[in-house]
Amino acid sequence: MKAAFITTPGPAESIQYGELPKPQPAAKQVLVRTEAVAVNPIDTYVRNGNVKFTLPNPYVVGCDIAGVVEEVGPGCSRFKVGDRVWGSNQGLFGRQGTFADFCAIDEEWLYPAPSNVPAETLAAVALVGITAHLGLFFHAQIKPGEVVFVNGGTGGVGSMVVQMAKAAGATVITTAGSKEKADECRRLGATHVVEWRTEDVAQRLTEITSTTGPINVWFETLRAPDLDRTIPLMAMRGRIVLMAGRDARPVFTLGAFYTKDLKALGFAMFNATQDEQRSAATEISRMLMSGDVIAKIDRILPLSEAAAAHRLQEDNTLSGANTLAGKIVLKP
Repeated sequence: MKAAFITTPGPAESIQYGELPKPQPAAKQVLVRTEAVAVNPIDTYVRNGNVKFTLPNPYVVGCDIAGVVEEVGPGCSRFKVGDRVWGSNQGLFGRQGTFADFCAIDEEWLYPAPSNVPAETLAAVALVGITAHLGLFFHAQIKPGEVVFVNGGTGGVGSMVVQMAKAAGATVITTAGSKEKADECRRLGATHVVEWRTEDVAQRLTEITSTTGPINVWFETLRAPDLDRTIPLMAMRGRIVLMAGRDARPVFTLGAFYTKDLKALGFAMFNATQDEQRSAATEISRMLMSGDVIAKIDRILPLSEAAAAHRLQEDNTLSGANTLAGKIVLKP
């Protein structure tokens, strides 16, 4: 089978595209014929060695997948041959990734695909959707009527937060890098959008919250959060969700934080249990069927261009290129 893989951690150009043996499903695994995968920042961190796991050699890159069950291993009970499935959390903790024609995956990490939802959509919402859902509902416990802010309303996680918060009955505030992206944020459900390239974000947020009320849930997607700006804008007993910025050392305004009874909630999606992720995935499938959530896909590339896709992701995640407005999806 064809696969995108590395033999040692390195830059995007270290990804090879070539032949690897077709995997065989072990006990409680299913063999999935891949229809679509998606690129995430965590994929690039594992590939370049910044996030260190013991990796198989060769190591197939990638977390997200949508496809069709080709074969079931001993003891499988959730799926049968021919079922459409989707999932994430592969390529981590020593597991092989998904950028291959076929993947052998523990059935606990896979979810039934909702009918009439394309594979490209399922792959695009997998990791980012589960991340957004865990952050909003499991950790922050969002309530109807609250005010939610998220940085980057057309980004992978950000676009999911905007839609899910809106569906939960929140007033959503977000940021965007252009008028076109701001318009897209509003279509996704944002009530207020700050264009960070041309507007003073802190000033605009102060103006906006003077009418909406202070922020109950601040969902931070930036790698360098400005907590000195965030904390004064928060409501009493507000929650600050942190899921990015491994090397960040922000100023922390302790007095204003504890006198407002605030909570800072740090989490990494891949630490969630299989049951926690399945619960989120079940709700995401429902939201996709109802239309409460749509996928933000910037472009679809062939799997053979996995190295170029990783480079493009890094240019936007690390270098602020701002050339993506959604997910990069690849197809075998």
